[in-house]
Amino acid sequence: MSSFRLHAWQDHFDSLGKGILLSDTNTRVLQHWTADGEMRIYPTSVPLSDELTRRGYTEVVFKDEAPNWAPTPSMIERDPTLPRYVAPGPDNPLGIRAMHLSWQYYRIHGTNDTRKIGRKSSNGCIGLYNEQIVEVFDRSPVGTQVKLI
Repeated sequence: MSSFRLHAWQDHFDSLGKGILLSDTNTRVLQHWTADGEMRIYPTSVPLSDELTRRGYTEVVFKDEAPNWAPTPSMIERDPTLPRYVAPGPDNPLGIRAMHLSWQYYRIHGTNDTRKIGRKSSNGCIGLYNEQIVEVFDRSPVGTQVKLI
């Protein structure tokens, strides 16, 4: 059985700004506050290991409504058999929406493989159910503050 701890945004940020996404990689939950203070929570997938997990402050810098996918250089090094490109669609590991963070290669995105949610299953990104990433995507403008803990 899974459990999670809710955080107060004030413990991590000075203001709501354009909104806040706070991802707790230990409890595998994303808390989302809009600029007007409404908060919602979502279960997530998280990186497979601490070595793949980046923690700290970043922000949403680009929103992709139909993401394509290509493995990072370190992913190819770990698994040279990976495809070099996957177009948007049902085989795409990023699901139907992706929010690029200021950290290169890091995203908050959907997934077409719902078995990954609630598990350590990513190569560094935070994954949500496709239905939920659409909601977060629509409510998070570019410039939304992000913290991974």
